[in-house]
Amino acid sequence: MRTFPSPAAARSLPPELSETILSSLNAEQRAAASHGSAPLLIVAGAGTGKTATLAHRVAYLIANGTHPQRVLLLTFTRRAAGEMKRRVDSLLRQVAAQQTSTSEDIGLATTPLTSSGVWSGTFHAIAARLLHTHGADIGLAPDFTILDRGDAEDLMHVARTSLELGRGAKRFPQKSTCLDIYARCIDTRQPLKDVLTETFPWCKDDADELGRLFSAYVDLKEIQHVLDYDDLLLFWHALLADPAAGARVRARFDAVLVDEFQDTNALQAEIIALLRPDGTGITAVGDDAQAIYGFRAASVKNILEFPQRFEGSTVLTLTRNYRSTQPLLDATNAIIAQSPQRYDKTLWTKRLDGARPLLVTCNDEPEQTDYVIDRILEHRELGTSLKQQAVLFRAAHHSAALELELARRNVPFVKYGGLKFLEMAHVKDLVSYLRLADNPRDTMAGLRVLQLIPGLGPKTAASLMDSLADAGGDFDTWVSWQAPEAASHTWPQFVTLMRNLAHAPRGDVSAQLHATRLFLSPLVEQRYDNADARLADLEQIESLAGRFADRTRFLVEMTLDPPQWTGELAGPPMLDEDYLVLSTMHSAKGLEFDCVYVIHAADGNIPSDMATGSQDSVEEERRLFYVACTRAKRSLYVLHPLRYYKVGRGATDAYGYAQRTRFIPDPLRALFTETQARPLPEGSDENWGHAVSATNTASIRAGVKTMWE
Repeated sequence: MRTFPSPAAARSLPPELSETILSSLNAEQRAAASHGSAPLLIVAGAGTGKTATLAHRVAYLIANGTHPQRVLLLTFTRRAAGEMKRRVDSLLRQVAAQQTSTSEDIGLATTPLTSSGVWSGTFHAIAARLLHTHGADIGLAPDFTILDRGDAEDLMHVARTSLELGRGAKRFPQKSTCLDIYARCIDTRQPLKDVLTETFPWCKDDADELGRLFSAYVDLKEIQHVLDYDDLLLFWHALLADPAAGARVRARFDAVLVDEFQDTNALQAEIIALLRPDGTGITAVGDDAQAIYGFRAASVKNILEFPQRFEGSTVLTLTRNYRSTQPLLDATNAIIAQSPQRYDKTLWTKRLDGARPLLVTCNDEPEQTDYVIDRILEHRELGTSLKQQAVLFRAAHHSAALELELARRNVPFVKYGGLKFLEMAHVKDLVSYLRLADNPRDTMAGLRVLQLIPGLGPKTAASLMDSLADAGGDFDTWVSWQAPEAASHTWPQFVTLMRNLAHAPRGDVSAQLHATRLFLSPLVEQRYDNADARLADLEQIESLAGRFADRTRFLVEMTLDPPQWTGELAGPPMLDEDYLVLSTMHSAKGLEFDCVYVIHAADGNIPSDMATGSQDSVEEERRLFYVACTRAKRSLYVLHPLRYYKVGRGATDAYGYAQRTRFIPDPLRALFTETQARPLPEGSDENWGHAVSATNTASIRAGVKTMWE
């Protein structure tokens, strides 16, 4: 039976070593980092040093005797977990250096001053790791595989087709919508009918059929021994809810720290509560004002109700901002102060210099585009690189006109978003071979790789997967199958590859990928365009594989947190490495720039007309606007076009007028410097478009009279 490090008795650092860890923190951050074991919520405003505070808290816990392997750090990206561990190691190295420089015995000789061993990662990655370790306690064999979003949709489609849904006289939701509905039921812990009523009202009449579909989908996953993203959390929850298994998992950890707590959904919040039922050792960090992922089932209620969920909680607020100037904070504080769903906090800074943000009125979208580009180039000439400037918008299509004009004016830019690396067909092909070797019941992986072989269609592939299942997953059963003439050369090589992968040492991931890549490369050249770039991607994955201890870990990481690079989408290299950043507001969260331009700040765009059905949705849109504005360090422009032309089939002159976003009501306008994109003519008054002129209504009417006088 495997044993875990025993809980260490709490011990206090000498004052000089405590000061080594805490010296760079302000008073609010110090209190958070050095807090005891009672449940703690750190409400960290935008730019207040959230990551630094959490890293210092982890270092403080380890230096005070908590074994690294008994620390669980949950983040929402692998990059955030890696950055956190780097900061922790840096702090612990400073403590270790000071410890060795003194002759005083402080009792820390057996405590490893390193973050090595800390359980850190995303919710889904930690769930996969725990299920591989403890899944047998709830009847889950450790050789399960994980479906990515695309494969989960395809499996949902298999169930949809088998039930002949969509073949009737009325429309039935497509596979992607069906999966969205299913996932929301799991993540929000709500019944199907409630989810349909609140979020998918156009599907309410399909409740009974959707229920049958989801049951069939669940059965298929059980037969194939696969888990989708939502299953990872669901099975982790079930593991913790089991009296015996849950106790074993809880025994692993003394401290549980959760980053970006405002982004958790109902299921994740329940998992945290099951990990530490009495709240001891819980630290949650987040900002209610930056809760913007309701469309992913995240709930701001989790952070607002933390003190009620964990009795005896301490709530500490970080309010000193290290990012923006005070005039910018005055405006953004006022924007979020309108929200009734929030912790009361007012951000401040010692950077008192700087101008107020600009509220820019534009006649129409072309004028907005010209104004933004002119200001971007002006700031560039004054020393602000393009990389330190960002244009933010509510929806991806809002930047279409801007992108065309940037290209015409030779301003390089990068747009956040787009196809993820693992969604590229050739990358999924490569990974599917290893998935099938890891779990021969993984039908979606099997159908994918079989249909890459010339001459094999979906029916033949399905028949071969059935025969593999009947043989208990033994690839030897395919040796005697008589392949069609088109596959006669490739089939024996394929069977040999799968047999070798099935019996290969699980730790030699690079060798397995090398053999798979050599087999796959000719098929990529035959099947896809731009083959050279795709083959280069496969080589990059092979080189990446050496970082993983075994095949299962590689497959989990590639599915849950794939790399973002891809040669195919990189485009031709540019001599000018500077580029402007275009981003949706959601994608900009966590980033900061010297200059930020928030475009299309008109009602219907901000807030989106699709997100005004409830007060909760409107409040999330307010928080999203707040997030966008708080990305700015020195300069913020909020642009509001007055006129929008109707978009339809062909060119049109039809247009309508738009109102300024409701999130900057009249009382807040004094916190902005108001201006117009089009310069006022000399001699004009303060009202835009009302220049002083000798022409007036009397002279016009007098002119008309001459027609009959």
